[in-house]
Amino acid sequence: MNVIQALKGKGTNMEIEMKYGIGDKETAANIWDDEYLLSIEESDTREKVLMRASYFDTEDFVLSKNDIALRVRMEGTRIVATLKWKGKNEGGLHIREEINVPVNDEAFFSVPDPQIFKESEIGQEVIALIGFKKLHSIMETNFLRSRFRIDNGSGIMEVSLDNGEIITTKGVAPICEIEIELFSGEQEALESVTKTIAEKYGLLPESKSKYARGLALLGFER
Repeated sequence: MNVIQALKGKGTNMEIEMKYGIGDKETAANIWDDEYLLSIEESDTREKVLMRASYFDTEDFVLSKNDIALRVRMEGTRIVATLKWKGKNEGGLHIREEINVPVNDEAFFSVPDPQIFKESEIGQEVIALIGFKKLHSIMETNFLRSRFRIDNGSGIMEVSLDNGEIITTKGVAPICEIEIELFSGEQEALESVTKTIAEKYGLLPESKSKYARGLALLGFER
């Protein structure tokens, strides 16, 4: 049983990825054209997608206080509602549970209904936590994601280069980073690929997610 299969829960996915900051756009362009990544790339998987996301919480941050993120993201023309929880970060390694639900109504991007997650245990917990409180957007992220899949023989992964910004009422932070997410296989495969790229380009691990960086701008440290 591989690491993904071992960690998956009923109705949920386990997201396992390595995240590194990139110093400048030139380095990002060099990684996009990196010979090693090209040699293990799966054909016809390259694409660039505009991502616009809103993260929602109550006035008293009841979800953030319970280490839960509720995100609605427009991925090109596709809208996806997501819950993330039980986050664990070690250097650039990020592991968390998540549920993704496709949404057909654009209004959901402005006024999400947590009932969409009611079939899951975490969804029931979120609904109970929110109660009769109103949800509002506490931050947005806008970025261009350039991505493709790779297979190094021990694992299938997606390489994403993100360039954009995190927007809050108390400040804006740039996004310039690489994420390599493990889709199937062993965690060692992920660590091997990311170590090769990080050492080649002098990348530093990014221990905070986009959401955590946004919370820090708002003065809410997790």
